[in-house]
Parts: sequence; C-alpha cells; structure tokens
Amino acid sequence: MKGRVLVVAPDAQLRQTLQRHLEAKAFQSLFVEDAESALAQLAAFQPQVVLCAARMPGITGLELLQKLRDSHGAAAVPVILMESVVDLPSAVAAIKQGVFDYLVPPLDFEVIDRALARALRAHQARGGGGAVPVAEPAADELALVGTDLKIAQVYKMIGKVSKVRTPVLIRGETGTGKEVVARMIHANTTSTDGPFLPINCSALPETLLESELFGHARGAYTGAVSDRKGRFELASRGTIFLDEVGDINEAVQVKLLRVLQDGEFQPLGSERLLRTEARIIAATHQSLEQLVAEGTCREDLYYRLRVVEIVVPPLRERPGDIPALVDHVLGRMCRGMGRPVPAIPKHVMELLQNYEWPGNVRELENTMARAAVLAEGVIEPEYLSLGLTLGGGGRRREDASLDAMERWHVLRVLAKTGGRKTEAAAALGISRPRLNRLLRKYRT
Repeated sequence: MKGRVLVVAPDAQLRQTLQRHLEAKAFQSLFVEDAESALAQLAAFQPQVVLCAARMPGITGLELLQKLRDSHGAAAVPVILMESVVDLPSAVAAIKQGVFDYLVPPLDFEVIDRALARALRAHQARGGGGAVPVAEPAADELALVGTDLKIAQVYKMIGKVSKVRTPVLIRGETGTGKEVVARMIHANTTSTDGPFLPINCSALPETLLESELFGHARGAYTGAVSDRKGRFELASRGTIFLDEVGDINEAVQVKLLRVLQDGEFQPLGSERLLRTEARIIAATHQSLEQLVAEGTCREDLYYRLRVVEIVVPPLRERPGDIPALVDHVLGRMCRGMGRPVPAIPKHVMELLQNYEWPGNVRELENTMARAAVLAEGVIEPEYLSLGLTLGGGGRRREDASLDAMERWHVLRVLAKTGGRKTEAAAALGISRPRLNRLLRKYRT
C-alpha cells in the first residue's frame, strides 16, 4: 500500500471516480461525503493525507482543515483541497491557512497523484505544519486575471511565499505583470508592517540608484545638499521591489548583497551603519544566468535573490485567458471614463486570441484603451491596430521569420474583412479550411 488517503467529497460520481483510480494505484483509501463523517472516522482510519472538496454543505474544506489543526496541532495530516470552480484568489488564502495543495479544475489524475506523493513525503518527514493567519485579500486591481494552469501555479506560489519573508525573484517577459505579482505578495504577507516601495533599476543613473536605495549624506556628491533617507531606511518591515534587477551595477550589487546577507547598509558618503528588515522582491526579463556567465552579475547575489522563483507566463501561452482579461480591462477602463462597456463581436475576440501579444498584458491594456475611446457601442477590428508589430519582441517586419510574416499578413487581411473568414480566405487565395488550420496554428 502506498499510503492511507481519506477522501471527502459530496459528489458521489467524483467519489466513485477517485475510488477506482486510487485503488488502481494501490492506495488504502476511505471515502466519505462530508466533513462531519470525516471527523468521525479520523481516529479509526488514521489517514496520512486528506483529499477534500473545497466547497461542501455544512463544514467546508477550509473549516475541516482548521478543526484538524485545533485538535492535532502540528501533527495534523496534510490537507489537499479540490476546487470545483476556478477561484484563484481563494488559493492564496487557502495555502496561507495551511492547505498543503490547492487543485483547480479540470482535475487531472497525474496532478492528483503528484500532490498525494508530495503530501505523503511531507507527512512522513514532519507530520504536518502549523496554520498561518489569513491577511486581508489584495485589492481587485492587483489580481491576475485568468484560469490557465500556469496562472494557477503563480497564485499558489504567492500563497506559499506570503507565509514567509524570504527574498523572491519574479521572472517574465516585459508587460506580463511582474509588479502585480510583487504587490500581491506584499498585500498578502501577514508579517508586513511597512509600505511597498518599487524602484526601476534600469531607469536611474548609477549614483542616483545607489542614493535612492540606501540614501546619502550631505555632500556625498554634487547636488547632495542635505541628508536623504533611502528606500531601505523608509521601508521598515515593508517590501522593496527591485524591477529589472539585472541592470544594477557592480557597486550597488555589493551593497545589495550585504543587505541580503546581514540586513545592513551604509548611506552614500556616510560612515553610519544602518539596519533594515525590509523584504526584497526582485524582477527581471533577462537571463540572470547569462549575466553571471558574462561577469556582469555576481553569482553570490544571484543565489541570494533566487531563494524562491516565480515565473509569470507570457500572454501568448495562455490564449484561453484573453476573453476574461479583455472583459476585466475593458470594464475597468470604461468605468474610469464613465462610458458604457462596448460589445465585442465573436470575430473580434478571435482576432485578439490569435494575436501573439509581444507586449503581453501591457500591450493588451493599451489596445483596449484605444478601442474603448474609439468604439461607439461595438468594437470593430480597425480599432485594435493589431499586426503593426510581429511576435518575438516586436521585431520589424523585414527582420521577421517567414512564419511570422505569414501570420501577420493573414491577421491583417482578416482584420480588413471584419473577421469574415470566407472573404479573408478568398482574398488570400486559400480555402476556408486552410485558413482555419492557420488560425489554429497561430493560436498555439
């Protein structure tokens, strides 16, 4: 037997499906329909993992977890919640409360098996862990929008790192929402007692960046007419967000390394040694490994920053999230302008989903801002200005690959025909089925 699993699920069909799978995998399992029955069976069955539906009549999955914590403390078994609807912000709160894992639909046997294996190893090694109080949820405008499994993984990582104050490195292409992730971590960290202070490391000259981070004494450089506190002194137990951390010069890297190692720094031109408890979250779109190999990034700093890593996926890898993103962005913008939200025809949404979005969510926001201004009740393809740049970082068309040129031309013709595929296929000199195959190819 691989281990003892207590399954709690009101849905009889789900229980039967899981029973066949777990028995085939040689788990010793017990199946109940509600939390009350689960609590009654604990002493006799002594499960090593609880696999539980998140939403149940009466006692919910989270409430069952808390009852286990209250009665068993640190020895409580790991609890894996199975969500029936995609509610990713709830994943952050659930993981912070001590849920071992939070599975979102569609439920996949391979995902369940991996979660059970990890939970069994954790139970054998430590016998469960303590609960963590829940912080106030982040504001709506800080939320990542979408239901893609890659975004779900980002939410789960936010929940995990919000329980501790370890450094976090956020990777992702320009415009994917790295600062949004950093702000969500800050907003959900219960031990935070200070502001969120972002700084764009690529936007400031070397001397000014050092001064912004660590402060300076009067006379430290020309123009320093008085003492000035830096972000680390102002942050208290808040968060310093270092955007584009790969652009920091060597002198600042040395000082930043000392902060990460010892929590100490000196203002520019000062002999004072100050301490900070600020949390550091860094972000980059560059390959830090390559910068280390080239000698422009210190290896020891790289490892200090990369204690925990979160990768934000580019928009082209989650086209299924585009409708929800468009609705969210368009609704927010129209509310701000005091205008009704325009309708989006099916063929326009198809154009949005087929586009590669080299500028990611930021480009989508700019596109929808233009459309919101120009639209009179309905968004037309000509309001979108798609295809002016190609995928792969917005290269010029003459530098693009043949595939990229083909994609750009097809989408441009489709936009000109108002999304009417039969007319677009005729203009391109291809059949309608071939056009559909090309669009499916671009969507992947």
